[in-house]
Amino acid sequence: MRRTFLAAAVALLSAAMIVGCSGGSDATTLRVGTEGTYSPFSFQGPDGKLTGYDVEVAQAVGSKLGRTVEFVQTPWDAIFAGLEAKRFDLVANQVTITDERRAKYDLSEPYTVSEGVIVTRADDTGITSLADLRGRTTAQSATSNWAEVARGAGANVEAVEGFVQAVRLLKDGRVDATVNDTLAVGEYQKTTGDTGVKVAGSTGDTSEQAFAARKDSGLIPEVNRALDELRADGTLARISDKYFGSDVSGQ
Repeated sequence: MRRTFLAAAVALLSAAMIVGCSGGSDATTLRVGTEGTYSPFSFQGPDGKLTGYDVEVAQAVGSKLGRTVEFVQTPWDAIFAGLEAKRFDLVANQVTITDERRAKYDLSEPYTVSEGVIVTRADDTGITSLADLRGRTTAQSATSNWAEVARGAGANVEAVEGFVQAVRLLKDGRVDATVNDTLAVGEYQKTTGDTGVKVAGSTGDTSEQAFAARKDSGLIPEVNRALDELRADGTLARISDKYFGSDVSGQ
């Protein structure tokens, strides 16, 4: 899929998904933007209901704040535009903490700590590190931090909507690799048993993920207080263990 066509498709999908959701939250509701297509963080369960690690952590935060959480599903590449347009109050979708995002948004303390990995076709022996991505093509969500990591390594980035599409292009031979979160990649391998791709190497860095709110919204101090309470009472560890079999909340 060409980037221009993909960009148009993402814009249309975003508009369709958030139409009618322009109103702000009231004192009893917390509106949260999330993809709903990024397992195991935010996805549709077997019963068709939205679930996942980020979803449950956001619901737990809402409970601590005494507010009902209402999710607004939005494609990743349009999620910050939705936040700025006040479609929702908070983004819960593994937002990696970066200096650029700190400058534009209010970010909570981290609730996930993970590493980046490089995924290639199973028979590819030419890529084992970031240095090997120079001049190669990777498939990434255009506005993700993983796209920046790939570009920083000298790769050409082909824009996709998410990890599953990236793997599809990789297996079809249209790209050479994709860079993503080790937790997301591990979940994909566990649930699909796909032997056509492999983890070829690590990006060599640790990333921290947080909730994002509009700058000076005043919401993040409340969210941080809730996260502190959820750490103290063991809720974060319990949710983390449910999805990953270990505590990835950075306690």
